[in-house]
Amino acid sequence: MKKEKQIKSSNGYVMLLVLLGVIFCMVVGFIVVKSPLFLILIPLIFLIAKGFFIVNPNSSKVMVLFGAYKGTIRDNGFFWANPFFSRQKISLRARNFDSERVKVNDKIGNPIMINVILVWKVADTYKSAFDVDNYEEFVRVQTDAAVRKLAGSYPYDNFDDEDAELTLRSGMDGVNQALENEITERLAIAGIEVMEARIGYLAYAPEIASAMLKRQQAVAIVAARKKIVEGAVGMVEDALEKLSEDDIIDFDDDKKASMVSNLMVVLCGDKEAIPVINTGTLNS
Repeated sequence: MKKEKQIKSSNGYVMLLVLLGVIFCMVVGFIVVKSPLFLILIPLIFLIAKGFFIVNPNSSKVMVLFGAYKGTIRDNGFFWANPFFSRQKISLRARNFDSERVKVNDKIGNPIMINVILVWKVADTYKSAFDVDNYEEFVRVQTDAAVRKLAGSYPYDNFDDEDAELTLRSGMDGVNQALENEITERLAIAGIEVMEARIGYLAYAPEIASAMLKRQQAVAIVAARKKIVEGAVGMVEDALEKLSEDDIIDFDDDKKASMVSNLMVVLCGDKEAIPVINTGTLNS
């Protein structure tokens, strides 16, 4: 398999002087000598003029002679080459590609919306020019395929797959690295260098987003309640221990159960407690 071959080209300014010299000779010969033979220099002038070209910074020219690849010019400036060369311009600049949001299924089948932001540039002009039909379209299609494969390899989160160590939502560094590796492998055939690849947008598909939000809220509420109960149990335990140590009141099992019940209601309730004044005894 062929690879890019860098070549040098003639200085365009030197050849420009040659062209001006040929034009001067033709004009002088035709006017002074008055011979039509000097008109045969006109095709030569057109051939020389056709050989001029410019290579801008971070750009290149792929040179082909009658179907044969001759090399790539990466140097910047004004050049002249064989006028029969066909020249294809390929940019070497870094480019951004923000893919469309696509609906795919994650590892456990949940529909999600995802897109990717890709930074890439051409590294091998031969592969980009000749190994694929249209390297820009190739980047778009293969990136889309890589995103679909990636989404199907990981769950969105670990609600339904608690054994999952890496998820699309929580394992962004690992997922982005896997995405970059996958795209790099796919685009190597086109001579494309992947500079960065990362997920730009990630969310549940609209048809299940509301249900998933409720589930996340329920999980958060349960976790918060668990934390409240753990704290309330500790506070009740400390209160009973402090009352017993200071010999403020003697608790039998019924009184202790009643106090624990009241304290747990006050501490775990989501509304403010309403005080009740007991004017009798605790047993009344």
